[in-house]
Amino acid sequence: MADGNFILTQEGKDNLEKELHYLETEKRAEIGERIKVAREFGDISENSEYDDAKNEQGMMEARIAEISRILSEATVVNTPKRSSRVNIGSVVTVTMGGRERVFTIVGGAESDAAAGKISNESPVGAALLGRKKGDVVETTGPTGRQVTITIEKIDH
Repeated sequence: MADGNFILTQEGKDNLEKELHYLETEKRAEIGERIKVAREFGDISENSEYDDAKNEQGMMEARIAEISRILSEATVVNTPKRSSRVNIGSVVTVTMGGRERVFTIVGGAESDAAAGKISNESPVGAALLGRKKGDVVETTGPTGRQVTITIEKIDH
């Protein structure tokens, strides 16, 4: 993603916009208040509350900058409503290693493996793109081993 070519689904764009709004309004005000209260404790050179609030402020501002950059450079893809092939935004049910798994194919900026959202750039996501129900795909899995994936169902 270093080249700034971000791909988002409409849902991903909406989620980033909500997060940005929250950070810029509520979270900024909350951290600002924590810094103000910590300053009232006196000497800030040995004030852990102040240090913690300033560190959190720095991380929040970095996240705001990251989200703003993603939103300004992103291409929002429209998921085809009727397609027999896997696209960005597709919800794909597969059999992998004898287990059924469900993945949503998304752009790298909104991938979240724990939530089943895998990037179109990941080995599994890239291998699934353009495939159809019933296809059997060989690719490298997240552990680095070869895996066989059978596409059972595609929803959009």
